[in-house]
Amino acid sequence: MDSPGTEFDSLLPPLGLNRRGFLTTTLAGGFTLAAGPVMAQTVVRTDTNGLVAGEVRIPVRDGEIPAYRAAPAGTKNAPVVLVVQEIFGVHEYIHDVCRRWAKAGYLAVAPELYARQGDPSKYTEIARLSAEVVSKVPDDQVLADLDATARWAAAHGGSRSRLGVTGFCWGGRIVWLYAAHNPAVKAGVAWYGKLVGDPTALQPLNPVDIAAQVKAPVLGLYGGQDAGIPLTSLNAMKDALAKGGRAARESSFVLFRDAPHGFHADYRPSYREAQAKEGWRLARDWFARHL
Repeated sequence: MDSPGTEFDSLLPPLGLNRRGFLTTTLAGGFTLAAGPVMAQTVVRTDTNGLVAGEVRIPVRDGEIPAYRAAPAGTKNAPVVLVVQEIFGVHEYIHDVCRRWAKAGYLAVAPELYARQGDPSKYTEIARLSAEVVSKVPDDQVLADLDATARWAAAHGGSRSRLGVTGFCWGGRIVWLYAAHNPAVKAGVAWYGKLVGDPTALQPLNPVDIAAQVKAPVLGLYGGQDAGIPLTSLNAMKDALAKGGRAARESSFVLFRDAPHGFHADYRPSYREAQAKEGWRLARDWFARHL
């Protein structure tokens, strides 16, 4: 019988990653400084009662990357949710999101996808973090690391057949790309991920370019006051999805008209409690339906 996750191995031609020192070898505690002052009064804190939670190591093609994992204690064959980080990396907010999914019965795991390029916790400015780390992360590396994370989850208590992916901001864009990349994905939830943009050598495609290739239905949760993602880009994505297969056509958008970018990030001033809670309810319903 195939080993867990074998179906993820042949999705793309072999990825040629140069062996190099990993600049992030462990997850930082707390919140990434570049995210700004923490709004302590709105931070959601999910306990670990009844969970197995903490840092793990994910074997990848050129070494190991750190990740945060949370799962119901003692559960086998749990549906899996890959949690894709914001621009700020896998910090406390992403840890807590994993614990929230675990409380809902999922094995949630968030790999640190910048591990080779830099440590986001060391940065105090978004502009420098973006220029010196994020812009240097190749999409093909990210997709391969998510494949490796799915394999790891399938071998550590997760289901091989019930795989979902969710992500925020930078990770919201990745959700769309991964739903087009991996045929094992059953559903995705993209929180305010960029849909249209100028291609680069390392990020050659945007979601609108691969929309017709989406292999799993994606729920897009977006803010109507998001200055970086205009409604024209949502409409372009809808048009592109309509030209795809069944999964693409089953993808859906919910627009929270009064919400800004980052409305789910409970530790930032952009947080909007009502919209965040409704978005979470919709995300849970989406995965319950498809996973």
